Amino acid sequence: MSTTNPYVALKEEMDNLVIGHEDVKMSLLLGIISREHVYIEGPPGTAKTMLSEIISGAAQLQFFFYQLHRDTRLSELIGDLVISKETTDEGEIIKQKIVKGGILTAEICLLDDISRAPGESLNVLLRILNERKFFKESIPLLTAIATSNPTADEYYNEPLDPANLDRFILQINAKGLSYGRKWDQASEVIKLYSKNPDRHEIPKRVTRELLDTYYKKLNSVKIPKEIQDLLKNFVITLIEKYGLNETNSLISDRTFFVKSLKIIRSYALLHDRKSCIPEDLKALRYMTAFRLPEEVYAKIDEIIEEVISQKKKPKKSS
Repeated sequence: MSTTNPYVALKEEMDNLVIGHEDVKMSLLLGIISREHVYIEGPPGTAKTMLSEIISGAAQLQFFFYQLHRDTRLSELIGDLVISKETTDEGEIIKQKIVKGGILTAEICLLDDISRAPGESLNVLLRILNERKFFKESIPLLTAIATSNPTADEYYNEPLDPANLDRFILQINAKGLSYGRKWDQASEVIKLYSKNPDRHEIPKRVTRELLDTYYKKLNSVKIPKEIQDLLKNFVITLIEKYGLNETNSLISDRTFFVKSLKIIRSYALLHDRKSCIPEDLKALRYMTAFRLPEEVYAKIDEIIEEVISQKKKPKKSS
């Protein structure tokens, strides 16, 4: 299938090399389109790293991977620290400078096991990601993909602080095919790697220039009053019908009344729409995995459809 839409081309490459994992694929695409950051929680072996590499390879983007640990130092993430000694008339002067690397030069970065990072390094890292600047200099980063194992005893893992987690607009819970009981997809994986067990080459499909061109289109995607009302009704439904509040959820005004508009626009742009339609509210699924209680998120598709269908109901004649 030939297309000028770069995001469709990236989706094709992910589908060619990875079977299933549709939620992760869509989250990564929305992250690239919106240039917002993505948080993916899931056990090892659920294609998180591979899908990130496919996108960066197919889009010819500079990729940086780092596995965080309890002793992670900031210098490991931003480049090499060079210390030099200079002799002057007044004596010796010790200078230090940073040779940029890591997240300062990457266009996509994958930060594995982010919850293991020590607080000092994590705070500076998140500030750089949020501002996309190092001191006063801009960095070329499009999106950061943070991953973490489930917060279960066997992974010795602690959850991210809610305030830090909220910095990742897109959030998804990745599950394996086996525990998801997706046996048809498991058969396809076996078939794919039986034919060619070696690592597949990732063809270059799009360029950064093309991604930049499409990104400029994002703000021109219209959000009609109907869609604005549906978004408000979605939040009203969560609060009023499902009893969400400050103690059991993370529904910030910034995320749901500002950032969500960018994600909804991104979903529309992915489907080559110049104006959002009710269908585009399905993008909210990829923002809510860890902002809602687990039992509410389990019904997220049903909730979105309920909100959309309310708009479709004909008004009763008086």
